[in-house]
Amino acid sequence: MKKLFNKVFWVLFSILSIFLISILFIFNYTNYSDVKNRIRNSLNIMDRPNRNNMDETEPPGDKKNIRFMDISVYSVILSGDEVLEVINHDINLKSESDIKMIAREVLDNKKSDYYIGNLYFDKYSYSLSGNVLTICENGSVNKGIINNLIISIFVFVVSEIIIVFVSLKITEWISRPVIDAFKKQKEFIADASHELKTPLAVIMASSEALEKTMDNKYVKNIVSESERMNKLILSLLDLAKSENKNKEYKEVDLSKLVEKSILTFESIIYENNIKLDYNIDQNVKLICDSDEIKQVMSILIDNAIKHSEENGEIFVEMHSAKNEVNINVRNKGKAISKEDEDKIFERFYKADKSRNRNSNTYGLGLAIAKNIVTNHGGIISAHSKDGYTNFKIILKK
Repeated sequence: MKKLFNKVFWVLFSILSIFLISILFIFNYTNYSDVKNRIRNSLNIMDRPNRNNMDETEPPGDKKNIRFMDISVYSVILSGDEVLEVINHDINLKSESDIKMIAREVLDNKKSDYYIGNLYFDKYSYSLSGNVLTICENGSVNKGIINNLIISIFVFVVSEIIIVFVSLKITEWISRPVIDAFKKQKEFIADASHELKTPLAVIMASSEALEKTMDNKYVKNIVSESERMNKLILSLLDLAKSENKNKEYKEVDLSKLVEKSILTFESIIYENNIKLDYNIDQNVKLICDSDEIKQVMSILIDNAIKHSEENGEIFVEMHSAKNEVNINVRNKGKAISKEDEDKIFERFYKADKSRNRNSNTYGLGLAIAKNIVTNHGGIISAHSKDGYTNFKIILKK
């Protein structure tokens, strides 16, 4: 259910965020393009006086040659690389010396005859036509564009906070029916398993008593199938219990707990001609449910025994780090394929499709183990390499 909740949340969050980013991008891009066009128009429509056709009796920079613009624009007449005359089209009417300094700076850093640069960073845009240099000062433009960008970032941050809140609420609303259905399913499994235990116990007891009085294959079938059903019911009950997160944990000696779990299987491992070895760090303390951790170790060791090859080996190790405890159960045997490494922890999943019902396995053990480890805030994973399969548990201290 957590995966479903996360997927729905991230889908909603991503859609709303992409929509928001698109709007802000269009706003800033449109504003940037509009300002750039205004600068381009200012450079193109300026009266560019030519020294050859100017009236010699007319004083340079006479007011009839001035065109006032909403962007600071200056025109100067050049003689080579020197500024000969200044025609001021600036609404703020900067001094002639200031404009000459600006023109000199533009000439010293000139990249081409016609240049509209990055409006976020470049100070000037300019056009050189013949001996006339027209300059647009980008200062006020830069400030306006950058202010819009800052406002957009602020709007983005605030909107993202709102989007997170809205996505969570919508996700909860969408997921609620599924969560309720899943909860009812768990309750049904637990209740049904409890209700089945009593009649099944009667059937098993009766069939075992009947088996003692007569040697009949049908009676043996009843006993065998009853035992299989009992294992399934117990597994379903364990699964239901493993999904219960409302438990109180206590500090236990994890080293002794893991070692005791290993020794419980020592005789079974010996009977199956499997070599057992283990390496456990001592005096490792952990706040946990001791019965559940024992159950996890039992599931993993039992799984290692079932999937070890003849004359194989099982190795269990537990090491304590600064903030976590690592437990590994490794066996030599049939490898788990890459695509099955995550799926084997799903309930009722069997990686080996060839196993028949007589194997008395239902694909619930590893699902129970994962639930328990997850409830403890840990991670469990499986990996096969070089003929060995390793189950790794990471538990936070």
